[in-house]
Amino acid sequence: MTRNEELFSRAQKTIPGGVNSPVRAFRSVGGAPRFFARGEGSRVWDADGKSYIDYVGSWGPLILGHADPDTVRAVQEAAAKGLSFGAPTEAEVELAELLVQRVPSMDMVRLVSSGTEATMSAIRLARGFTGRDMIVKFEGCYHGHGDSLLVKAGSGLLTFGNPSSAGVPADLARHTLVLDYNDAQGLKDAFLKHLKSIACVIVEPVAGNMNLIAPKPEFLAALREMCTLHGALLIFDEVMTGFRVGPGSAQGLYGITPDLSTFGKVVGGGMPLGAFGGRRDIMEKIAPLGPVYQAGTLSGNPLSVAAGLVTLKKIAAAGFYESLTARTKSLVEGLAGAARKHGVKFSAQSVGGMFGVYFADQPPTSYAEVMASDKDAFNRFFHAMLDAGCYLAPSAFEAGFVSAAHTDADIAATVAAADAIFARG
Repeated sequence: MTRNEELFSRAQKTIPGGVNSPVRAFRSVGGAPRFFARGEGSRVWDADGKSYIDYVGSWGPLILGHADPDTVRAVQEAAAKGLSFGAPTEAEVELAELLVQRVPSMDMVRLVSSGTEATMSAIRLARGFTGRDMIVKFEGCYHGHGDSLLVKAGSGLLTFGNPSSAGVPADLARHTLVLDYNDAQGLKDAFLKHLKSIACVIVEPVAGNMNLIAPKPEFLAALREMCTLHGALLIFDEVMTGFRVGPGSAQGLYGITPDLSTFGKVVGGGMPLGAFGGRRDIMEKIAPLGPVYQAGTLSGNPLSVAAGLVTLKKIAAAGFYESLTARTKSLVEGLAGAARKHGVKFSAQSVGGMFGVYFADQPPTSYAEVMASDKDAFNRFFHAMLDAGCYLAPSAFEAGFVSAAHTDADIAATVAAADAIFARG
C-alpha cells in the first residue's frame, strides 16, 4: 500500500469521505487521492515523494505558482505581527482600494473569507436592495454551497428549481429559477414570465464548474439587457475568473458591467479570502450602513490580505496576462493536436489562464453538451496522465489552470505525455 493510500484509509475514519471538500475524494475518476506534502513553482510532491506538473493550482488561486517567494515572505511578516485581530487594519483598506481601482464596476467592496461567503452575501444584498425574492442561476454553474444555490433545474421549461442537496428546503429552492447556460432566449422568456419578481441573475461569466464553458457574446449581453430592463441586479461570480482571465477579470474581457461582483481564489493569493462589491447605492445597504446584515470574525484576515496584496501587485506587471494566455493556449493547442494525430475524439479550449479538455468533437457550450462527453475516456486519460506526472483536476467537470510558474518545458512535457497516451489508444 502506498503512503497516499495509507493516509486516505486513515482519513476516512475521522473525516467524512476522507476529504474536507468532495471533489478531492477522486470519486469521479476512481482510485485514491494524492495527499500533497509540498509545492514549488509549477510542481507538487505527494506523500510518496512523486512529483507532478500541477494544473489544479489549489483550484485556481495560485496564479503565481506554488510558494511564490514574495507571497510567502509577506505572509510570514504579517504572521509575526499577529494572526488575527477582529478589528480593522490598514492593509484591508489598501486591498479594498486596489480592488476598486482594478474593477471599474465596483465603487465599494467588502472582504470575506471565501467565495461561498461572497456569493451568499451578494444574493442577500440583491434581495434586500430590490425587495424581491426570486433569483436566476444557470445549470452547471456553481456558486458555493449556500442553500439558495444548491438547486438544479426543474422538470419543465421555466419551472422553479429542485434541491440538489439533502438539507436544502424545497420552500427555499422554489425561489430559485434554473436556466440553460448560453441560452439568451430562455433568459428573456423567464423575465417575460416572471416580470418584476426576479431580484438578481447570478452567473459565472466563464463557467468553470462544468469544465470550461465559454460564454456566447449574445448571452452576456442579454443578461445585462434583461436585468436593466426589469430592475433586477446582475451578479458576476468571478470567484474563479477574477484576475484569472485578464487584468479586468471576465467583465473587463467581455465588456459587460455587472451590478455586483464576487471574488475569491486569486484575490487571496492562495490564502482564504473572498470579496463582493458593486455600485455605491447597492453596497450602502450593507450593515452597518443599511438593513442587510453580513458579518465575519475573520473577514480581512491580515495573512490573507498580505498574500492578496502581493499577488494583485505582481500580476499587474506589463505582459503578465499576454504571457499567461499564450502559454495556456499553447497547452490546449498541443493537446488537441496530439489527439488529432492519433484520431482520438478530443477537444480543448482556453480563456486567459483557464482551460478545459473534453472527450468530445468540439468544446461544449452548455451543461447538456458537457454531460454528453465521454466521461469514461476522461477518467482513463486522467489516470494515465497522473502516472506520467501530470496532475489534472480529478473530474471531467472541472476547469484547469496554468500559472506564471509553468514553463515552456512543462507544457512540452505535458503534451508529450498526452501524445504517448493517445498513441496507445
